[in-house]
Amino acid sequence: MDEAPLPSTLVALRKAEARCTRCPLYVPATQVVPGEGPDHAPLMMVGEQPGNDEDLAGHPFVGPAGHVLDRALADAGLDRRQIFVTNAVKHFKFEPRGRRRLHKRPNAYEIERCKWWNDIERTLVQPDLVVALGATAARSLTGKTVTIAKVRREVLRLEDGTKLLVTIHPSSLLRIPDPEDKKREYAGLVSDLRLCASILRAR
Repeated sequence: MDEAPLPSTLVALRKAEARCTRCPLYVPATQVVPGEGPDHAPLMMVGEQPGNDEDLAGHPFVGPAGHVLDRALADAGLDRRQIFVTNAVKHFKFEPRGRRRLHKRPNAYEIERCKWWNDIERTLVQPDLVVALGATAARSLTGKTVTIAKVRREVLRLEDGTKLLVTIHPSSLLRIPDPEDKKREYAGLVSDLRLCASILRAR
């Protein structure tokens, strides 16, 4: 796979991703879930992996976490239609539990094997700013383990010079039982996204 010519357009990239066998996750998944958004979006958002809804639909961030992200983007004054949204891992990793498919976190090998696609994606889109939604995305982008609390709201640089911000994954809000805690964490996510908006305005 690595020896084939690199895709030169997002359309070609999606076709190549659909044939991906770089790690075993393609076997149980329904389909690959490629990134979506404008060809040269100024902002790229990278999540962890598709969930059950995304796996079935073939589109990123269309499930419950996607709805949280959409609301947070709107509250931060950002238009999702102008953002390229993707994931660190392109296939849904899950554990069957009866009729349900429970999310399983990608391991280091799966993240590394999919990083190849994400690097091509970023080269084609050439965003001014990349946002890592959660620790898995941050690890994929930086190549190392990242503690969100230590780098949150800090403008980092990727190897190619692209600006990077790290924040929480919107799915983490869905797991918070206390309403006040959830409200506080949501406000923090919106604040991080507002910082993204200000960075883009200043470019």
